[in-house]
Amino acid sequence: MAVQHSFEVANGSYDDDGHPRRTGTLWSCVAHIITAVIGSGVLSLAWSTSQLGWIAGPVTLLCFAIVTYVSVYLISDCYRCPDSVTGTRNYCYMDAVRVNLGRKHTWFCGLLQYLSLYGTCIAYVFTTASSMRAIQRSNCYHKEGHQAACDYGDTFYMLLFGLVQIVVSQIPDFHNMEWLSVVAALMSFTYSFIGFSLGVAKVIENGKIMGSITGVPASSLANKLWLVFQALGDIAFAYPYSIIVLEIQDTLKSPPPENKTMKRASKVAIFVTTFFYLCCGCFGYAAFGNDTPGNLLTGFGFYEPYWLIDFANACIVLHLVGGYQIFSQPIFAFAEGWFAKKFPNSGFVINFYTFKLPLLPGFQLNLLRLCFRTAYVISTTGIAMLFPYFNSVLGLLGALNFWPLTIYFPVEMYFVQKKIGAWTRKWIVLRTFSFVCFLVTVVGFIGSLEGLISAKLS
Repeated sequence: MAVQHSFEVANGSYDDDGHPRRTGTLWSCVAHIITAVIGSGVLSLAWSTSQLGWIAGPVTLLCFAIVTYVSVYLISDCYRCPDSVTGTRNYCYMDAVRVNLGRKHTWFCGLLQYLSLYGTCIAYVFTTASSMRAIQRSNCYHKEGHQAACDYGDTFYMLLFGLVQIVVSQIPDFHNMEWLSVVAALMSFTYSFIGFSLGVAKVIENGKIMGSITGVPASSLANKLWLVFQALGDIAFAYPYSIIVLEIQDTLKSPPPENKTMKRASKVAIFVTTFFYLCCGCFGYAAFGNDTPGNLLTGFGFYEPYWLIDFANACIVLHLVGGYQIFSQPIFAFAEGWFAKKFPNSGFVINFYTFKLPLLPGFQLNLLRLCFRTAYVISTTGIAMLFPYFNSVLGLLGALNFWPLTIYFPVEMYFVQKKIGAWTRKWIVLRTFSFVCFLVTVVGFIGSLEGLISAKLS
């Protein structure tokens, strides 16, 4: 058996860690990243830009793009340790934290990471429901007129999305999801481009660019600060994907070295997403000014052409089906791995049953996978029904995720990996960078929490 395994490794059937050979490429990596990054966050960027104004809004978007790339640059070198090219693989973010920073940091990191992933899935549930409801409302406005009530609930659509995710969640892992990420990435390009195009058309129709240097006025300085802070949280939610970088990097074939492919893919993906983010955010604000909706495609700044709005929202739904899985798979892998170690002889945990349905390829069903993933989907759907507040929830999740997971841990791991001493120039620059991002997280969290509480109480 050992001889056979060595033969397969030597002949390329397996990688150096004994896993089946990885086949991911630069472009599959770009697709995974775009699927993860361009999600529900892009729809809030016009509102965020409107709160910050014409100078601070675009500048903030560019700053977050730079911060995201720096973060990914640091993390991608931690996929292998101690050497970033030839060292032992770290299959996920928590593995890298444990190897570089120790057990205590790992517990803290794991709590924040999985809370952030879980929260993102909750956000995707109500965002998808909003888009499905928007299709119904768009058709209603087209038939009954723009002044019609056209009020519909979104509970039914959340339940429908949950049912779809129960089925899709049976996809085993990231290595089986390349096709889903490609479809989701295409959908994200499509609805982002439609949002951008509708904004341009609205600006042309208005004959002028709306908005101001200071953004939307508020009743008091305190209220203006809350809204600016919440806008920062929303932008923080829209960009970073640091917590799933290593999971994506673990799909890449080598050579070339995985960290080089990830850096190149991130450069391409962040450039593309920043272009779309600036277009959607700036043209959305230019089109509506102080009346910019919280969600560009479901807030009904646009009524016509109704079929195009319907199509854009359908693309959002299809994209978030894939996006939900991108953020769920790390949780599934961790939980199922823990059960496998805890109960190695349990048939419920380790047994797989093959099913074959007419006209479909055969698939393997595991009872633990079925039960755990179904319960997970039910829980995210239930919480989304309780807190369906788009901008506030996105801002809260963005702030919670931004500094500790996107900045603090990557910087600390980089110090260990590259053996950077205290008070050297690079150490001072990265410490300053980390502190500034910490302040952004604090104000974003405070503003979004205030918005969430106000929305719930009202």
